[in-house]
Amino acid sequence: MVEKFIRFLDSVYLACIWISGAALFTMTIVIPWGVLNRYVFGAGSDWPEPMAILCMVLFTFIGAAASYRAGAHIAVTMFTDRVPASWRTPLMWIVDILMALLALFIMIWGAQLCIGTWHQSVAEFPVLSVGFTYLPLPIGSALTLLFIIERMIAGPQTGRAVVQFDHDQTNVAADLKGEI
Repeated sequence: MVEKFIRFLDSVYLACIWISGAALFTMTIVIPWGVLNRYVFGAGSDWPEPMAILCMVLFTFIGAAASYRAGAHIAVTMFTDRVPASWRTPLMWIVDILMALLALFIMIWGAQLCIGTWHQSVAEFPVLSVGFTYLPLPIGSALTLLFIIERMIAGPQTGRAVVQFDHDQTNVAADLKGEI
């Protein structure tokens, strides 16, 4: 059962990576477009800056969940790596509990923010609800919470092939199927 949960979270992790990457890619296209319009064509556009901000919010909260699972979130291990080895296990439990509480807090209050602003529209994108633009907060926090629970149940997943940057694609496919 735990292995199925971990394999499911492998897919969730990959989705987080792709969504974050797409948001980052979109930002790298939108910002130069705004600069090009303003300084070369002399006609500034209203939408590139808010679009880049929306992409940055998406990239930040969904990417933070993925980086937590990969063990790449700087604040998670900065302190625990510097204490004696005998302190690390209990300290990591404390860190995980505190991270879970923080993720739960952002998830609950982020959802409240979405609900409270759902019927307002973004000025530059009138068809887009302000509440919709805040959805990465509760969703990213829920994903982070899932990865925290996974870590508490099964330990760190930083060694899995799907999490490694320089992994072999055949290992990822085998890992996702549960063969590794």
